Amino acid sequence: MDDKDLDERSEQPPTVEIFDDKERSLVCFVEHSLEIDEKEYLLLLPVDSPVEIFAWMSDDEDEDEDEELENLIDLTEDDIDEIFSTAKAVLAEQDLLLQRTAHTLSVKGELPEADEESIIILDLEEEDDDLGTEQFQRLAYFYHNDQEYEICTPLDPLLFFARYDDEGNIHLLAPDEFKGLRSQLEAQLFDSLE
Repeated sequence: MDDKDLDERSEQPPTVEIFDDKERSLVCFVEHSLEIDEKEYLLLLPVDSPVEIFAWMSDDEDEDEDEELENLIDLTEDDIDEIFSTAKAVLAEQDLLLQRTAHTLSVKGELPEADEESIIILDLEEEDDDLGTEQFQRLAYFYHNDQEYEICTPLDPLLFFARYDDEGNIHLLAPDEFKGLRSQLEAQLFDSLE
């Protein structure tokens, strides 16, 4: 290991490990630490690249056969269990290791450079989402039981807000808790970036 490697390691933020209810873990960088009402909150960024797998579904209701609309839909946990080994093999061809991590699938390895042809924009149907759309980079596609799937990584960073409990364990903020603290967290975060 040379001096450059040591310098890069010392410049990286500290990491923590978060878990989901199935005891899967995800290692994250601590991007910021914030204190509100004597409680410590963390802004976390996964160390490995997050990925999502979508299924292509035709929406042929009220459409002529020649004008079928295709939509990308999210997968359930059971769907992911069924196609995981196939998706892992497809990504391995690009030297990417697919992992079943907490709160998101992730890949180890260097992602290919994004270009215009590999970017897709998805409309988000969530009422609370201010953006309305999200951009993804296509990494690969594959078929399983005659169904087409798309493996993508979000172009915007996937960030989590978390907090320490009384025992020193880290928990992601529940949606209701985040809504109640959002303005304070964002204000502190904005102040810390100035």
